[in-house]
Amino acid sequence: MQTSPDRHEYPAHWEADVVLRDGGTARIRPITVDDAERLVSFYEQVSDESKYYRFFAPYPRLSAKDVHRFTHHDFVDRVGLAATVGGEFIATVRYDRIGTDGMPASAPADEAEVAFLVQDAHQGRGVASALLEHIGAVARERGIRRFAAEVLPANNKMIKVFTDAGYTQKRSFEDGVVRLEFDLEPTDRSMAVQYAREQRAEGRSVERLLKPGSVAVVGVGRTPGGVGRSILDNIRDAGFTGRLYAVNKAFTDKEIDGVPAHRSVRDIEGPVDLAVVAVPAEHVPQVVTECGEHGVQGLVVISAGYAESGPEGRERQRELVRHARAYGMRIIGPNAFGIINTNPDVRLNASLANETPRPGRIGLFAQSGAIGIALLSRLHRRGGGVTGTTGVSTFVSSGNRADVSGNDVLQYWYDDPDTDVVLMYLESIGNPRKFTRLARRTAAAKPLVVVQGAGSAPQGHAVRATRLPHSTVSALLRQAGVIRVNTITELVDTGLLLARQPLPGGPRVAIVGNSESLGLLTYDACLSEGLRPLPPRDLTTAASPADFHTALSRALADDTCDAVVVTAIPTVGEGSAGDAALAEALRSAAERTPGKPVLVVHVELGGLAEALSAATSTAPQATTPSASHPFRALDRLAAKPAEEAPRNCSRLIPAYPAAERAVRALGEAVKYAQWRREAAEPGKVPEFEDIDEKGAAGLIDGLLTRGQGLTLGTDETCELLGKYGVQVHRALPAPTLDAAAQAARTLGYPVALKATAPHLRHRADLGGVRLDLADEEQLRRAYTELCELFGAPEELRPVVQRMAPRGVDTVVRAVIDPAAGAVLSFGLAGAASQLLGDTAHRLIPVTDREATSLVRSIRTAPLLFGWRGSAPVDTAALEELLLRVSRLVDDHPEVVAVTLEPVVVAPYGLSVLGASVRLAPPPARDDLGPRTLPAY
Repeated sequence: MQTSPDRHEYPAHWEADVVLRDGGTARIRPITVDDAERLVSFYEQVSDESKYYRFFAPYPRLSAKDVHRFTHHDFVDRVGLAATVGGEFIATVRYDRIGTDGMPASAPADEAEVAFLVQDAHQGRGVASALLEHIGAVARERGIRRFAAEVLPANNKMIKVFTDAGYTQKRSFEDGVVRLEFDLEPTDRSMAVQYAREQRAEGRSVERLLKPGSVAVVGVGRTPGGVGRSILDNIRDAGFTGRLYAVNKAFTDKEIDGVPAHRSVRDIEGPVDLAVVAVPAEHVPQVVTECGEHGVQGLVVISAGYAESGPEGRERQRELVRHARAYGMRIIGPNAFGIINTNPDVRLNASLANETPRPGRIGLFAQSGAIGIALLSRLHRRGGGVTGTTGVSTFVSSGNRADVSGNDVLQYWYDDPDTDVVLMYLESIGNPRKFTRLARRTAAAKPLVVVQGAGSAPQGHAVRATRLPHSTVSALLRQAGVIRVNTITELVDTGLLLARQPLPGGPRVAIVGNSESLGLLTYDACLSEGLRPLPPRDLTTAASPADFHTALSRALADDTCDAVVVTAIPTVGEGSAGDAALAEALRSAAERTPGKPVLVVHVELGGLAEALSAATSTAPQATTPSASHPFRALDRLAAKPAEEAPRNCSRLIPAYPAAERAVRALGEAVKYAQWRREAAEPGKVPEFEDIDEKGAAGLIDGLLTRGQGLTLGTDETCELLGKYGVQVHRALPAPTLDAAAQAARTLGYPVALKATAPHLRHRADLGGVRLDLADEEQLRRAYTELCELFGAPEELRPVVQRMAPRGVDTVVRAVIDPAAGAVLSFGLAGAASQLLGDTAHRLIPVTDREATSLVRSIRTAPLLFGWRGSAPVDTAALEELLLRVSRLVDDHPEVVAVTLEPVVVAPYGLSVLGASVRLAPPPARDDLGPRTLPAY
């Protein structure tokens, strides 16, 4: 690396791994003096046409002067970056700072010329777009605000790179050259372009893993048993449609059970898209090298002995990721359970699951192998009974998720036509800010159901530190449209309903069935879930399938009903034939009104569950008898490969063995449907004419000169909040009785006397607050009583404040979390709300609709709206306050914490009686920078 004294230190933080358009990876890093040979070799592989486009003239080779110029940079005014694969250059970009005359310059000049060169073999992979994002971020860091580029008119590819980037541009044509100038400040359009490219690239990188044309299993034993041999057998038995190879350095035979066998991946003729690695951890580096040199696109590393085993394994895991990325490969694992794709064109079971799950429309992600096994088992078991052919589209178990994570798989599922519902078990969230963004976009298109572990992250998981409680993170996920459930049972229950039934139009639920008791249990469960059940309709135990058909048809046709729960108990003497007839009656009624969801709660009716899920009413198997059970043939049908199973299962009715499980799943569907409707009109972040953003910025800059972390004093807090239209009631210190009396005369009676010592602050329940003091006599008496109860004034730190209109005491907080971002919180003041955790949260910036929902989402919200005859308070003023605080934190990320407590909301207006603000340099935000993979 460069060490010359006239150069800046090597900027290691500019190094990054990126995913390219085709799903492969590349490493971007600064070019140094040590890269001379790499640069010459790279240039020799560039076509004459590309060289002409770069230099505007024939330029067959680089001179020694050129090589020196392109490898010697000061990392301020002259910067070069290279994209590398396998350690070799595939593309370069550089900028040179220029002045207004177009000549080389130094700061404060804020413009630079930029130029690219991409090896022809790698053009069309999105390399130049990724380099532009990174060189732009470097330039902004060095005080450059604008790029200029001169491009030949025939160089359409490079012109497109600039014009598609989304920056504000100027374009001119002079002397046969197109000159482009564009500002480097990110815009809404440039961020949208960047996110769209990120989605395509990361989705494609997962697609290459899940849809390989050829697979090599490395570590296959010569005898049955063992991890590698089991995976090979599972891939073969699932009917994988591509080419399959077995690899073991000890092989002497050319085949293993009919599968071509090789001693090394290098020995395989033809390409290998995916390698499943099941060798001891100490042998994995050699396998990675062989795979990289052979051009393998991705790895599933089953091998254990990495970060889950301690510090030594953690370093081994880091090296594994660095090693694989150097060759442009992505990794699932290590310590992974494997991957499955049931698409009939793929049929891949590269996992330790001995049985391939039934094909269906559910995408399943599990970080834990044990939980993955449990989920696959439940889906498969219920697939023969409750779910029929509603099974899995794709399954990913990420293990230690050293590289590919839930975020990457979400990017794939967003566009996957085979996946309608996404189920995820997450033990940790490595990048909550990005996950929330991707979840919001995915949930707008298809349901996303998540179980999140509440404990600390397992060993082996790289997780960003967050100061937010688990409950707050869960609330933020719900705000993003995530259906957050608590157990894997609820995960499956909810997923099956969403995969098979339409979303409900509202919370109104009709209940029909042949058991009054079961109907009442369902009714009570609906009330517990916040639904609005209609009175249950009891058909009596004598009800026939025709009676059920008629009752369900009427309920679905009723405009006052949004969903129907059918309850059923066994009918004496009917048996399996009766179950089949009832299933057919319910299904035919549901198909006539396809816009409303139908669920069944059954008690000891296994045949009914099977019949409901087995096939549509037009399937001939519904009337085919079996010696032991009329639906055994359908069970066999459901177990057939994907191309033989019926695909029309949109109206298969989910059945549940308990009312609580069915209603809980329905409740989640109702809330999700409501979120979808609200997300279609998210509202806007309002503009306030009285906000002084520039004044606040100047004040913050001046205050931060005092130190890196600063809690503002009372006057400074009031001044900063005032610039955003938030007025705080003055509180004057009262260190003595006479000072208290003088403060009261200044403010005007009536006043409040408060102790602000940390152990008494905001604790009216302890007696540290005296209100409605009408004159000096009452004030002096209260002051004396406080000192007798709690100690000397220097311990109490008393203050005097003018009385505010009576109302409801609330608390408003905002905090910038390094992992989740800026969060706005609201709740009622007092010990009860704190004890119950009754606080609502929204991500900043908050829209007007979100502010409205924030106020109404706490359990104690009725107190704001006239509960039990009290006067409703001014919630409009409260919502405006929330929006102003949101704007302050969003406009100035240096404001890392704001607390307004208490905020007394009266019938008309509100009063902010206490406030604190903390300033600090904001946490780094990688979501606003160029696309990168997590660093290792």
